[in-house]
Amino acid sequence: MSLLDKAKQKAEQAAAMAKEGVEDVQQKRELAQSYSELGRTAFELVDSGEISHPRFEATVAKIRDLNAKLADAGPAPAAPSGNGAPSGPPAMPT
Repeated sequence: MSLLDKAKQKAEQAAAMAKEGVEDVQQKRELAQSYSELGRTAFELVDSGEISHPRFEATVAKIRDLNAKLADAGPAPAAPSGNGAPSGPPAMPT
């Protein structure tokens, strides 16, 4: 086997390993999204009274508290424009 053939074989092996790594990351991301969806569904079922379990109580209370805080805070401030310039006139001194 020539040096070029060996290099080609190593490159193919590296490409296969990289592809496996990408697939692994994608599967982990999908798993995390599925857990998130399950959690959201479980919260909605507990919140509506359709299911109940003591292990849900603390987390449901925390989610309700965080949702209330976000509702009290109002809308999030607008993101600054991309050019670094202020989006409106300067504030007047009081």
